[in-house]
Amino acid sequence: MRIGPKILAWGGLAAFLGIIVVFALPSYRHGEASIAGKPAEDFALEIGGKPEHLSDFHGKVVVLNFWGTWCPPCIEETPALNRLQKYIASRNGVVLGVAADEDEAVYEKFLRDNGVIFQTYRDPATKDQHSPIAQSYGTSMIPETYIIDRQGKIARKIIGFQEWDSPEMLAYFDSILGKT
Repeated sequence: MRIGPKILAWGGLAAFLGIIVVFALPSYRHGEASIAGKPAEDFALEIGGKPEHLSDFHGKVVVLNFWGTWCPPCIEETPALNRLQKYIASRNGVVLGVAADEDEAVYEKFLRDNGVIFQTYRDPATKDQHSPIAQSYGTSMIPETYIIDRQGKIARKIIGFQEWDSPEMLAYFDSILGKT
C-alpha cells in the first residue's frame, strides 16, 4: 500500500503550483491588492500653460506615466512613449507624463533634447525626487504607469521600465482602445 506517499507527493506538487499561479495573476502586484477598476484619483495640472485636471481627459484612454529626467529607465522608455502616443492618438488615447523634477530648466531641456511629443507636466511640489501626485497614487519608485480607461477607472498598473511599442503592448492597447 504505497498510495499514501504518492498522494502526499501529488498534493505537495498541487499546492506548490497553486502558489505559483496566485503570484503570477495580474491582480497580484508586489503584495498589494489589485487596483483595477478603481477610479483614478483626479489632480490639477498645467499643459502648455493651460490649467487642467486629469478628469478633463474623461472619454480618453490615458497612459499616466510617472517619471523623472534623472531616472535612467525613464529616459530609456521615452522614445517608446513617443511612438505609443503616435499610435494611440487617432483613437482617442493619450500619454500623459507627470515628472518628478525639481529643476524646471533641466526638465524643459530634456523635453526639447529628446523630442517629447506626449503631454507632460512637471509636478512643481516635487521634493527630493518625490512627486506628491505620484505619491497620492501609491507610487514609491519610477517609472510607474497607470492605464486609465475611458470611464476614468484604472485598468492596469505597470511598475518599472516598459517597451511601450512592443507587439504585446500594442495588442493590449488595441484591445482597450476598442472598448467604449
